[in-house]
Amino acid sequence: MHELAHKVTGNCDQLHVLINNAAAGPGAKGAPRERNVQGIELRLAVNYLAPFLLNRLLTPLLRSTPGARIVNIASAGQQPLDFANLELERDYEGWRAYMQSKTALLMDTIDLAKELEEEVTVNANHPGTFMDTGMVRTAGAAPRTPLSQGVEATLFLAEDDSVAQTTGCYFNQKEPARAIDQVYDPTARQQLHSWAHQRLGGLLQKEPV
Repeated sequence: MHELAHKVTGNCDQLHVLINNAAAGPGAKGAPRERNVQGIELRLAVNYLAPFLLNRLLTPLLRSTPGARIVNIASAGQQPLDFANLELERDYEGWRAYMQSKTALLMDTIDLAKELEEEVTVNANHPGTFMDTGMVRTAGAAPRTPLSQGVEATLFLAEDDSVAQTTGCYFNQKEPARAIDQVYDPTARQQLHSWAHQRLGGLLQKEPV
């Protein structure tokens, strides 16, 4: 993340839109629990911690760009976080890991919107159900939503004037939607935020290199 942030800040004096779309899917049915090189459960690391860190590393550049926007690609598939088993060391299942990570991303969408105080808008969307992607095919799901529809929904949050002042919200494609209740629980969000800082250690304090 630091290397990516360094490349962006070294080559750009403004950043109008940051779309966090890279994700680890649920994997094939019955696939074992995976961890990243830091030992963190992979879905939570890729789908939540990576954008959590990148967004904050790029915050100075985003803040210096009038009208900058962050779009987090979330999912309508959401699962409440179990803070006693957040990294699913017990009872691991790929879809549960994926849905928990997307819930975490939605929780941070709200928190980051508050942190940036409308200097930069931060929203999340569910771009489409089972679009025809490698992630969906690996999970064994039948594609439903055309990929072009998902792209259109994402560009709506990135470009459309009607949402230029909207922040801290979740959309199902182009329509405002409500996530699961835990996303709006400030106590749960604070608990997750504290866990993220603990897991990331000093990475948030480091400058991009």
